[in-house]
Amino acid sequence: MNRSTAICRGALTLLLLVSLLPAAARGDGEPAGEVTDDALERARQLLAETPLVDTHNDLPWVIREKLDGDVEGYDISVRARWDTDIPRLREGGVGVQFWSVYVPSSLEPFEAMRAQLEQIDIARRMIATYEDLGWAESVADIARELEAGRIASLLGIEGGHTIGNSLGALRAYYDLGVRYMTLTHFNSNDWADSATGEKRHGGLSEFGREVVREMNRLGMMVDLSHVSAEAMADALDTSEAPVIFSHSSARALTAHVRNVPDEILERLADNGGVVMVTFIPSFVSEEVRHWEGDLMPKLAEASTDEEWRRIVEAHVAEKGPAPRATISAVADHVEHVARVAGIEHVGIGGDYYGAESESELVEGLEDVSKYPYLFAELVERGWSEDDLRKLAAENVLRVLAEVEAVAARLRAARPPSLLRLEE
Repeated sequence: MNRSTAICRGALTLLLLVSLLPAAARGDGEPAGEVTDDALERARQLLAETPLVDTHNDLPWVIREKLDGDVEGYDISVRARWDTDIPRLREGGVGVQFWSVYVPSSLEPFEAMRAQLEQIDIARRMIATYEDLGWAESVADIARELEAGRIASLLGIEGGHTIGNSLGALRAYYDLGVRYMTLTHFNSNDWADSATGEKRHGGLSEFGREVVREMNRLGMMVDLSHVSAEAMADALDTSEAPVIFSHSSARALTAHVRNVPDEILERLADNGGVVMVTFIPSFVSEEVRHWEGDLMPKLAEASTDEEWRRIVEAHVAEKGPAPRATISAVADHVEHVARVAGIEHVGIGGDYYGAESESELVEGLEDVSKYPYLFAELVERGWSEDDLRKLAAENVLRVLAEVEAVAARLRAARPPSLLRLEE
């Protein structure tokens, strides 16, 4: 199942779910928690002083899939159709955005590499189009762009299948500005197991470990968000630099395979890495996860919108309306990661993806303007300003700085790897 099927067309599914129900019956989850004006004002002030770093937003894919790659024809300098634009990024206190240059893992290697280059092109053209966005590749670049009042913009690859089993391609992507790579996406690849794919390697193959080592040497953050728990452990055993989870939550609270188990969270203190808690409802709400059940696999087999509608209608008839996840649930995941891994090892990776309906998103976090409401919830729970600053930006910027330092050491010690998968 690729991301287009599971999430982007999933928008149609949930829009249908809502349209099939009377207003009074839409959702049976608890409403979003109310925060005081004082807590919200404190949250906004904090994000003005320590702008948020978000590590995952799919706007380049939205532009590709929904607008045929027409960057210039989709104006994000004003409030735009979907969940992300510059005015709402500003309102949300976002100062640093990693733009995901996602490519479906179902593509054949040549098609995946071509699509990856096109996605990087879309993201780079988008960043270059707007004065409010500033190109960045390093911690120093981020500081420069923030000082200039721009939203520092970096790139992250979502799926190691796009390197085509070539460390040369990995290096080329780094030279194009990519600063993290998720090792897998929905499907396992030739060297790493996905959380949602066939378990082919028991984690990482030896070539997969070499990919991690070469990412360390380059200064590209190793992202473990989509990989199996075994691959997470192998990457932690291999990496000399801190890792990230660019958009994941805590499996102890929501038993989704895409979330991070406690035994991995417990290892992050030694590694120095960060879990960027995400807002996908089925990742933060056990109720939503149970409601989805086998819906997504069924939808993956549908070839027309009419088939989708019939599947959705049958699912609603059997299980009732979809529940809504809440800000409170997201805050629970933030607190769980902070409690198990440590306060230095948690951040935010919202994973906004161009939703067609607010009903498919966390209630109260429907677009990129809403981050202050999550921080206000944590203010209400007694979080200190120092800890909120770590969550907002300091933790992940520390990781990026440490990744850069490790790369400087390793580049001085060894040349680029020439290992091939066949070897």
